Amino acid sequence: MVNPICSMLPEDFPWGSRIHLFDCLPSTNDYAKELARQGAPHGTVIVADMQTAGRGRMGRSFHAPKNQGLYLSLILRPECPPDQLMHLTCAVAEAACNAVEQLCGIRPQIKWINDLIMGSKKLGGILTELSVDSKTGRSDWAVIGIGINCCQDRSDFPPELQDMATSLLLSTGSGYSPYSLACALIRELYDLSDQLLSGKDEMLKQYRQDCLTIGKEISVSKGGAVFHGKALDIDRDGGLIVMLEDGTIQTVQAGEVSVRGLYGYV
Repeated sequence: MVNPICSMLPEDFPWGSRIHLFDCLPSTNDYAKELARQGAPHGTVIVADMQTAGRGRMGRSFHAPKNQGLYLSLILRPECPPDQLMHLTCAVAEAACNAVEQLCGIRPQIKWINDLIMGSKKLGGILTELSVDSKTGRSDWAVIGIGINCCQDRSDFPPELQDMATSLLLSTGSGYSPYSLACALIRELYDLSDQLLSGKDEMLKQYRQDCLTIGKEISVSKGGAVFHGKALDIDRDGGLIVMLEDGTIQTVQAGEVSVRGLYGYV
């Protein structure tokens, strides 16, 4: 059986033989991680029409119904120390924005660090996971998971998500095939993998332009504590620079950030 995603790519596309399509998986990221542990090569792509146990950041579930979204994971093997990959999620978010814009003509915004936003609602998300070789201290593999809502109508989302989630269909008025988006995204991810280290500054420059969090009042939940402030900028590693209510400046590398006016935060 011909893989429909591969049929949309050039015959000589370097990752063409590494793109695997499944009808259903519990989690494309979990499957990709298992393949990575078994030695699967750089550029291995896993796509599923449906996920039954999709995951987002902070252990949250990711709603992934059949044939309504793009559920894709990619194995990268960047040969560098892990501290050189702090910007990886930002870089992947840019690749996803590029792919959506290429397909639909409309560019999403990004809520730091990993949410794709259309019209103040969540279009998709990114989950990056990294393994470090204990002997060398260098990155062994990175698995990047990307989920983007494509064909859902409002009623297709669970009631608790209907006011927070959107899809390409809802945002543009047109339906787009998850496979077409997969094709555009895989091309962008291939370019990203080639420029991940050398093109870092340019990636973060574009990320700053797309990041709606900058300039907004925010709250940050981290380690059981919650603090409030204003997002000022993105640092050279993708961290969020925040001015706290007492005027001190702090860089947030991890944690849950809520943006005033988004997802019901007022």
